[in-house]
Amino acid sequence: MTPDQIEALFTRESGEFLFARWGRPIVPIVFGVEDETLSTVKGAFEAVVTLAGHKMAETDPELGANCMVFFFRDWQELLEVPDLGRLIPDLAPLVDRLVTADANQYRIFRFEEDGAIRAAFVFLRMDKELLKVPAEALALSQVVQTILLWSDTAFREKSPLAMAGETTVLRPDIAELIRGAYDPVLPGAAQDASHALRLFARLQAPQ
Repeated sequence: MTPDQIEALFTRESGEFLFARWGRPIVPIVFGVEDETLSTVKGAFEAVVTLAGHKMAETDPELGANCMVFFFRDWQELLEVPDLGRLIPDLAPLVDRLVTADANQYRIFRFEEDGAIRAAFVFLRMDKELLKVPAEALALSQVVQTILLWSDTAFREKSPLAMAGETTVLRPDIAELIRGAYDPVLPGAAQDASHALRLFARLQAPQ
């Protein structure tokens, strides 16, 4: 992976470079799935967080859970979730936009004062397309897209996942980038594109 390719993964469609990683242990909670799928999602979190060298926790002292994953069939269901409108201002207009766009997924991030990720909300409307995706692949894909603040175009053309025989795995270049992004020496957030060079340097370091 080249510095330009890394920069592109964190450059938004508007042209703004924006990198952020989690600044606190991740405490995920999953809504709308059976126990089997719940364990799959939790397993994906554990695998990716371990890869990053980051931490998970049982509870967040400030927020309780700081990474909420919602599975549902219709966007309107979000309007019925107790207190969600308090966590996500302008929820009703957002739901209207997602319905109009016929979207099947959406992620919202909240940030610390230093710009690091403080919380994330992942919404998955299980339409015909997402129902075709194996639970393991769907869970891994969503956790990967939540472990860092990627560009809104980062995986539009190419998935962060790949097939290894019959198994869905994280692409090695993306795995290495996630690992490098959590180097303790690096800041939790950056808005200067030169940060891509610092990330690139971590890819070259011996593991």
